[in-house]
Amino acid sequence: MRIFVTGATGFIGSSVIKELINAGHHVVGLIRSDAGAEALTHAGAEVFRGDVNDLDRLRTAAVTADGVIHTAFNHDFSNLKQHSEEDRKVIETLGEALLSSNRPLVVASGTGLVARLKPDEPVLEIDEHVSSTEFPRAATEEATDSLAIRGGNVVVVRLSQVHDTCHQGRIAVHIKLALEKGYVAYVGEGNNRLSAVHISDAVRLFRLALEKGRPGAHYHAVGEEGIAMRYIAEVIGTGLKLPVKSLSPEDVPAYFGFLSNLAAIDLAASSAWTRQQLGWNPTGPDFLTDLRNTDYSTIYKAARKEDARCQTPASGIQKSRQG
Repeated sequence: MRIFVTGATGFIGSSVIKELINAGHHVVGLIRSDAGAEALTHAGAEVFRGDVNDLDRLRTAAVTADGVIHTAFNHDFSNLKQHSEEDRKVIETLGEALLSSNRPLVVASGTGLVARLKPDEPVLEIDEHVSSTEFPRAATEEATDSLAIRGGNVVVVRLSQVHDTCHQGRIAVHIKLALEKGYVAYVGEGNNRLSAVHISDAVRLFRLALEKGRPGAHYHAVGEEGIAMRYIAEVIGTGLKLPVKSLSPEDVPAYFGFLSNLAAIDLAASSAWTRQQLGWNPTGPDFLTDLRNTDYSTIYKAARKEDARCQTPASGIQKSRQG
């Protein structure tokens, strides 16, 4: 199949491209820069020049593809509403280009967007997402809902904490905060959980969702249903050689800032249905193992704005998810 991939130089997108090529697909990646184009060519993919917000270019690429995987998203939280609405337009454009056929559109979302109506229970694939009025990022799933209602072959892959020894997603912010504050913190007893998946397992799920996903389905990229934040903090503390402390609720905003709401909630998620439907069986390292094997010297260098590069065999081309 000829597969068009957005976010081609990002952590997720670059690894998706390698997974697809290894499975025998012809991959076309959306690229803005010369360096990105060179890296993509080296990986064995075809280069398509353009920006993810250039809707005419997106449409041109999508109409010639047998399927599309959309992983690009600008994670600048200072403009989250704007970037979320831009993502809505991107998904609508890609979906429109594929709507008259049964060609699949696979969209990256997150388990954190699922409405948590049952406290302390993992969210399921059939659970509804929150509204974009409650959390702007939900515009992504609202756009896929609209396409599914119109008969589009759209599939959602909800990502949990995606990791390897170089990338820790949201937990990278916890690490940076610890360096700034001089200690690692969790809230209360630290029993609230974070679900996680290794990058190699996440990208395999994207491929399976593309090849045999059910139109309108939501699949969960979850290798571990829930890891207590206290355990995560303790591993970070060991790696950074910093003390670990419990925060009372009133002390959370001063330490966590914009992450305050996420710091205390339980983000456990199940992937039982996903495994059953697609035969997906996560085999990658667990999150705490990757955290223990992280090169914390690169994090120190990044905090001091020095050159800090981290490469793993699984991560491939890594710059940003945007583009």
